[in-house]
Amino acid sequence: MDMTPFVDVAFLILTFFIMATKFKPPEPVEITTPKSVSTTELPESNAVLVTIDKEGKVYFTVLSEKNQGIFDDVINSVNTSRNLGLTSAEKLNYRKTYMVGVGFGQLKQVLDMPADKQKDLKQPGIPVDTTGGDLTYWIQAAKAAFAGQSLKYMIKGDNSSKYPVFKDVIEGFKKNDVYKYNLITSPEDAPAGTELYTQRRKAG
Repeated sequence: MDMTPFVDVAFLILTFFIMATKFKPPEPVEITTPKSVSTTELPESNAVLVTIDKEGKVYFTVLSEKNQGIFDDVINSVNTSRNLGLTSAEKLNYRKTYMVGVGFGQLKQVLDMPADKQKDLKQPGIPVDTTGGDLTYWIQAAKAAFAGQSLKYMIKGDNSSKYPVFKDVIEGFKKNDVYKYNLITSPEDAPAGTELYTQRRKAG
């Protein structure tokens, strides 16, 4: 039997999966989230993610795979409002920057680095305080960039992070009239006997 057609099909399928597979971007900080039971899947686009690590450092991420221009709108907004003096190359590099964890005074230095070098950088965290700090301006810029679109706000906090930092992060949202957000947790199976437990067993 001539195996050539089968080999060709196998390579076509392999090529398809290689090209279609989307890899999760590496996170610069390790976060151990608390566990909970949820049926909601995390969005991969049209979302803002604020991360709090175990040391209380705050990081900001924009998720917009479908529209890369959103990143340009966000960085142009903070560049103008905070008078950062970013170059065109630095602003373009923001598209490849998965997570920002520095104050505006250090942002230019971070965006001047290649994206593959940024993951090794120990960022001190975005300054936050009882007024929301620098985080307020990032949320403001993202909200304006996604104007007219559905936008989800997410907070991913380490299980060891302290409440005062979380409170300051919430203040940054409140300053922008954002009162609804999702808390990211580690998935846990539904308790036995509950309706969700029964639905998952039927689906499985």
